[in-house]
Amino acid sequence: MYRFLLTPRWLGILALTLVAAVAMVLLGNWQLDRYHGRTEINERIDAGQRMDPVPLRDALAAPAGGPGTLGPAPTEEKTWTKVSATGRYDATNVVLVRSRSVEQRVGFEVLTPLVLADGTAVLVNQGWIPPVPGAAATAQPTVPPVPAGEVTVAGRVRTGEPGKGAVTRRDGRLETRRIDLPRLARELPYPVHGGYLLLDEQSPAADPTFVAVPVGHANNWQNLGYVVQWWIFAVMALLGYGWVARREAHRRAGLLNERSAAPVDRAAEPVQPISP
Repeated sequence: MYRFLLTPRWLGILALTLVAAVAMVLLGNWQLDRYHGRTEINERIDAGQRMDPVPLRDALAAPAGGPGTLGPAPTEEKTWTKVSATGRYDATNVVLVRSRSVEQRVGFEVLTPLVLADGTAVLVNQGWIPPVPGAAATAQPTVPPVPAGEVTVAGRVRTGEPGKGAVTRRDGRLETRRIDLPRLARELPYPVHGGYLLLDEQSPAADPTFVAVPVGHANNWQNLGYVVQWWIFAVMALLGYGWVARREAHRRAGLLNERSAAPVDRAAEPVQPISP
């Protein structure tokens, strides 16, 4: 009853079904890899919030070049590690990162170089500040002054943002849209570490005007949902092929039964074979 499945037409349908099912399984596996990757990021974020700070050098290698050069980027395992560093803020090279949103308000994130005892610097994201009330979105805000003298900070290591962000200097401050560390380093008069710090604590305390930049977790559950979706589609494709084949087999069996039950009329035309 199922010999028709060996015809070229049905073999072609089977091949297309298998190719589609394999493709869907592979797409599910890809989403599963993304789920594991995002889960690891979320675990590092949570671990960084809970851990005690370690020395900066435990997570970020010192830059080896001269002024304006960038050091090695932190490894994936060291990203989000909470570190501590002591130095002096360079208030003459504050970086304003515009068009940053906190609680649905658009303002600026403020990065200030912390110059260490060895002459290198690490950029510290001190937090978010609102724009000037009633002014244009591009108007420079009033940035609270940094503490004078030696400062000790604790913050989590972040990598720079992908993409190229133009850097301009206006009224003694650098402005950019993205935290593009290589470009920012070229504007600074010292070697710069290859990652920046998202400030958690500071001594002396930071100005209360700064709002802590919220850290969002990666939506790994969405990827897990896609895994289940693609794998269900693969099973449905195979079940659909089986259902269509079974229906065709029953149709052919019904036609054969009707013809075998009909009286033989020798004057009638020859019975046409069932098309594959």
